[in-house]
Amino acid sequence: MATHKLIIAGFGGQGVLLTGQIIAYAGMMEGKEVTWMPSYGPEMRGGTANCTVIVSDKKISSPVINEATTVVAMNLPSLVKFESMVEPGGKIFINSSLIGEKPKRDDVEVYSIKANEIAADLNNAKVANMVMLGAVVDKTGIVKRESVERVLEKLFTGNKADLIALNKQALRAWNK
Repeated sequence: MATHKLIIAGFGGQGVLLTGQIIAYAGMMEGKEVTWMPSYGPEMRGGTANCTVIVSDKKISSPVINEATTVVAMNLPSLVKFESMVEPGGKIFINSSLIGEKPKRDDVEVYSIKANEIAADLNNAKVANMVMLGAVVDKTGIVKRESVERVLEKLFTGNKADLIALNKQALRAWNK
């Protein structure tokens, strides 16, 4: 596998930190080395939020990322801030529902996912992050989708158990 270094960023309330946690938990389930480090501005909802996630077969010396293999930008300020941190040949996933422009770089793979529109088609705007997560998992191979689905089953318990089926559907909806 090697080492995957992700930066996931967007507005607070877009599920950015949860997305990173799910990847980290799925990596742990698969017996991989993982780190997850959140960062958010003073306002949780509406402020900027991002996290770094590293998933590797070998020991991770630091959770700090200077160069990412993948950046997930859920809004334009996140693309502007983190686009330069993707290593040449890396991947950028942009939420083209909220980002009208393309990355300026031509040495990376770009995936434009209309995450908000797809989530709206599923009748729940809150699953835009799961739509994006499905694309990231499928295109990077960082963890298996089955592992992500098992994490959802562990996270969403009690009255949140009703959300499992919708979230699993959202994981698959990005390429329909």
